[in-house]
Parts: sequence; structure tokens; C-alpha cells
Amino acid sequence: MGLRLYDTSRRMVRDFTPRIPGMVSIYLCGPTVVVPPHVGQIRSQVSFDILHRWLKTTGHKVLLCRNVTDIEDKIISRSLSEGTPWWRITGPVYRSFARAYTTLGCLPPSVEPRATGHIPEMIEMIEQLVATGHAYESEGDVYFSVDSYPHYGSLSRQQAQHMRGSEENERGKRDPRDFALWKRARPGEPFWSAPWGEGRPGWHLECSAMARRYLGGEFDIHGGGANLIFPHHENEMAQSHAAGDAFARFWLHNGPVTHRGEKIRKHVRNPLAVRAVLDHIRPVELRYYLAVAHYRSPVEFSVGAVEEAATAYRRIERFVLRVGSAVGSLPPQFSAAMDSDLNVSQALAVVHSAVGAGNAALAAGDREGAAEKCRSVRAMLNVLGLDPMNEIWSSQSRLQDVAEAVLAVVANLAASSARQGDHERARIMERQMEIALRKRRRIKHPTLIR
Repeated sequence: MGLRLYDTSRRMVRDFTPRIPGMVSIYLCGPTVVVPPHVGQIRSQVSFDILHRWLKTTGHKVLLCRNVTDIEDKIISRSLSEGTPWWRITGPVYRSFARAYTTLGCLPPSVEPRATGHIPEMIEMIEQLVATGHAYESEGDVYFSVDSYPHYGSLSRQQAQHMRGSEENERGKRDPRDFALWKRARPGEPFWSAPWGEGRPGWHLECSAMARRYLGGEFDIHGGGANLIFPHHENEMAQSHAAGDAFARFWLHNGPVTHRGEKIRKHVRNPLAVRAVLDHIRPVELRYYLAVAHYRSPVEFSVGAVEEAATAYRRIERFVLRVGSAVGSLPPQFSAAMDSDLNVSQALAVVHSAVGAGNAALAAGDREGAAEKCRSVRAMLNVLGLDPMNEIWSSQSRLQDVAEAVLAVVANLAASSARQGDHERARIMERQMEIALRKRRRIKHPTLIR
């Protein structure tokens, strides 16, 4: 049995076969770079990174296009409220996302287009939709006519009479459900020139144009968070189909991460920002936590769950580092779990079973038996991006060991100075340690803020 994936558009798990044998094309909705990433946003990237790795493991080449939304209403709103040029917001925020992806071991995409670099392609698609009667201009704005596309709502399974209107300005709309393809610029807003006047593209249109540019009119998988199904992905599908593109053959969506039962909001100072969480847990442990549940399941972020995941990963890590064998082959049970709609929780059960057997072999003095299990464990962890002997994780561990050793030396020197009566010198050293620990609190592995 080959890979089977849950297709949101069909509401079923079905056999996946790439359009071009041996090559899988994926469009993944990337970040809107308005504030640094939080754990909910990074879960999507981890989930699709595991898909990326599994496809490569099973012999496929992967063409992954992950966009960057660097012009959008929220970005402009922050720019105007802070009196800061939009590009001075998007540049640093983009880099914070890139660091988070790298820190959590995500493979780089094949291409990472920015919306602002593809305005001509967007204007071309809008002109095509206007020419075919699927869009109309109104006082400098251009809207997609939902009524012109009879299959609207097929992705989200919503009935037309139950759909809410878009949250955009209602000026000049023929139908409240119509959504903007081009937005006329207001005073102080960034703009580009177009046949309808100065303005900017609508968010939904950006993705359709970039997907067409890099993946063509038809591609294998469109991915993103479940929160994007409506209206974003519904609108993408409608406008791309109306423009004559077959668009995505499969639609995959990961579940949300909530905190205390609520959606994690985007804030500049967010206690659940990836950088803040990584002050209290190692990156590989956060990756394990985000990966352990099935990708379609919701995850409730809690201190207990994170600490439990970290403990589970450390059991695996201790075994691998103790035995330290080469990478072996994958057990059939693991492959079957991954082929079953990326059932990572079941796959990890196979990992833990092999670790248990390996530890039992060590206890019995069977080094070769333990090594055999370790080779299998490392092969499985490689698929999940969790192998502790991988360079990215082992280098982070070495840096942490050095940091802990340096801090231990400073602490001993401070204690020695205090014993010798040089309390001022001791206080200075202790103060320097406090500053260092505030900058990188994970050196101490403290408890997460509750």
C-alpha cells in the first residue's frame, strides 16, 4: 500500500499519486510577516516538513513553494499605527520566521516567493478574470464575483445562504460575499500601479498567482492551517478555477494549536512566540511536541504536555547517544504508519517500542542487538527530523554543554571571591550570570511560565 492522505476537498483519505511520477509539487501557505511566529504558526511548518521528508524518503523529488505574504492589511495597519515603513516591519519579521524554521530543523523550500515580487503576475491574473466576467472594477477596487462561480463553497462545504460576507470594505460590491482582487490605495498606504489605479493585490489573489508562476496551472498538494480553509483557500480555489487553472489536486490542512481553549493571537510580545518558548525548552523537544499528535488533530498547548513530550524525547535521545550506531533501515510498521495519512503518533509508538527493546538488549549485555535497534531508531527519527545525532541537534547540544560549563566556572569564581571576602567582585559575577541567563534562559532548563 502506498501513501494515503486526507483530502479536505473530498472529506476522505485517498490514495496519493503524484501528477508527474517521482515528482511531487506542493504549495504551502507561508507566513504573513506582521509579527514574529508563535507555536501555532510553526506547527504547520513542522507538519509539512515531515510530509516533505517522507516523500523524499520514499524516493520522490519535491518541488516545494512556500510563499511569504509581505503586503497585507495587518502589515499596513501596524505600519500606520507605529509610524514605521511597512518594509521595516516585514524584513526583521521574515528573518524571525526563517530562524524559527531553521532552529526547528525544517528543510528549506525549493522556492520562497514574496508577494511584492510578483505584482505583474497578479495584475495579469486579475485582467484575465475581468475579461472573462468573473471579476469587476468599482471605483479603483476590483472584486471577484462569487455569483459567477457556481462551485463556490465546495472546499469548505458551506451553503451560499449561510456564508458570511467578507470583512473587507463594502464599497462598490455587488454581493457581500465578493472579495477583493485589487484594493485601491488610501492616503499613506503603499501602492503599485495597475490598469484600475494605484493600489495593491488582495491576499487571496497573491497565492493563486504565485502558485501558477512556480508550479503551473495544476499541482499536487496545497497545504496550510485549517483556519485557512475559509475564506482564504476557498477564494484561492474559486479564482484559480475561474481563471482556467486546475489548481491543487489535494488539499491538506493541519489542526490548530490553542492555549486555554482559545486561538493563539498574533502579538508583538507574545509569551507563546517561538523565541519565548525556546527559552524554556530545546528546539528538538518543541519539534517533538508539535509532531507527536496527528497533524489534523487540534493541540492544546500546556506546560504539562510540553514537559511530558520533552521527557519522552529524552528517553529516545539517551538510548541513541548511548549506543551511537549508524543509520539503518525502516521497520515496515513505521512505514505503514507514515503511509496512513502521516500517522506520526503511531510511528512514534514504533520508535518507543524499538528503544525499549534496545535498552533491554543493553541490560542483557547484548551490544549488537542494541546497535541493531539503534540503527532502526535513527532511520525512523531521520524521517521525523528528530535524530539527536543529526548535525543540527548535536551542534546545539555541544553549544549548550559549553554554555553550562562556562556558567559553572563563573559561579565557582564568584563563590571563591565571596569566601575570600571580595563580595563586590562576587556580586558583579553573579550579575553577569543573571544577564546571560535572561538572554538564554534555556541554559538552566527552568519550568515554563504557567
